[in-house]
Amino acid sequence: MIDHALLSPWPRLRRRMLAGLATIWLITPVPIAQADEIGEVTTAFKLLGANHKIVVEAFDDPEVAGVSCFLSRAKTGGIKGSLGLAEDTSDASIACRQTGPIEIKHRLADGERVFRERTSLLFKTMQVVRFHDEKRNTLVYLTYSDKLVDGSPKNSISAVVIRPWSTASGN
Repeated sequence: MIDHALLSPWPRLRRRMLAGLATIWLITPVPIAQADEIGEVTTAFKLLGANHKIVVEAFDDPEVAGVSCFLSRAKTGGIKGSLGLAEDTSDASIACRQTGPIEIKHRLADGERVFRERTSLLFKTMQVVRFHDEKRNTLVYLTYSDKLVDGSPKNSISAVVIRPWSTASGN
């Protein structure tokens, strides 16, 4: 008996189409900010490998000109940390500020990711997402750590009220 489903080109075509869409999704540029390291402090000395530390980084919102965010987060040291094999803790703090005239480049989607950084070899990332509270004319930034298996309840928020930017020297 001939199985006509095996002769049909549709299952193969469907798989190819899904593979093509997945490839497009993976290579399509998503505007995510890159952080600049501002500084760091050592929190624990490690005899072998890098010390445990708190790192302070800054990034500009890629879709909202005039807003910069500053993150502080723990970075695990030791041999595993030096090799990139350690899992950093989920502790992080964020402070976002208006640093120039605010210009929203397009309609903002609530929960849109603006920053992401790997905090373990495979499964854990620290993310920053943005919400636009139109009623209060405010941008709200939330940082949290996620894990493939389960998320972390540790989080921090910062809010930036959208106000006119004055270049006057106060005269």
